[in-house]
Amino acid sequence: MNVVLFIAVLAALSWGLTGLLRRYALARSLMDVPNARSSHSLPTPRGGGVAIVITFLFGLCVGLFTGFGISSDLFYALTGTGLSIALLGFLDDHGHIAARWRLLGHFAAAAWALYWLGGMPPLTAFGGTLHLGWVGHVLAAFYLIWLLNLYNFMDGIDGIASAEAICVCLGGAVLYTVTSTSLLIPVTVLPLFMLAAGVVGFLIWNFPPARIFMGDAGSGFLGVVLGVFSLQAGWANPMLFWGWLILLGVFIVDATLTLLRRLLRREKVYEAHRSHAYQFAARQLGRHFPVTMAVIVINLFWLFPVALVVSLGWLDGLLGVMLAYAPLVFLAIRFDAGKAEA
Repeated sequence: MNVVLFIAVLAALSWGLTGLLRRYALARSLMDVPNARSSHSLPTPRGGGVAIVITFLFGLCVGLFTGFGISSDLFYALTGTGLSIALLGFLDDHGHIAARWRLLGHFAAAAWALYWLGGMPPLTAFGGTLHLGWVGHVLAAFYLIWLLNLYNFMDGIDGIASAEAICVCLGGAVLYTVTSTSLLIPVTVLPLFMLAAGVVGFLIWNFPPARIFMGDAGSGFLGVVLGVFSLQAGWANPMLFWGWLILLGVFIVDATLTLLRRLLRREKVYEAHRSHAYQFAARQLGRHFPVTMAVIVINLFWLFPVALVVSLGWLDGLLGVMLAYAPLVFLAIRFDAGKAEA
């Protein structure tokens, strides 16, 4: 099977499914109605992220059974974890699931992924290698849960979550390729292209001004799947894990800093809010488009070059993360991440 043609087919499939889901949402009145905590001004259908889920899982199944070289361990980690998180998000989009049950589902999904991946990969820093054992596995579980939740938090303006996922997938594919000892493109990049294709098809509908929103099913799915990819990269090459942390920097820094500042004010962090840096920036600029484009520019011209240098072993991983995150922290503070809303 021609890989390029298959990736194009996946993008077209996602585009078509998103259109169908938009009709379904309109018919069932599954609308995101603006309120005081919203960053948009018009009622908009939600749940379009299901198209990404279906497209990616379909691509993985075809890839596994047609000789694309996708490992069974990665397949089971991605499908089991991704599908369970998407299902939880889908049910929550259609009604409401108590936070404690959602959290229990998140831990179960993370445990499933870590079982197939082998847990937390070894970390390299300052010339040494650290094996964290069971402590590392627990930390990895919290890491996956944080990524899936922060992706939900960061999916608050048109196109931003989709643009981030595409940049991270393509950046991760390049990191795999340049660190590979083979002259051929490694098979580990194929699932990344599959996910990017699914997101591209959805982004056509979600680009500012969005005609449909991703919903919890899509955002949580993207967050946990990207987390699984980052851990799997660490097993392939310890330096790649640091590279992935750098690629995810925009979302990690904004969401984490916002959470910490809200915790310090003893706010209920599980309640909806508009205090992320990207949300303040969108309100200051009056549009979503320039903020989404800024995220793309930061990913391409700052985070990716630093991730590349780290992945090639030219810079210590921990130092690279600190270097990459420093201006992001500055920007987050500059745009009032976590500041109390008026």
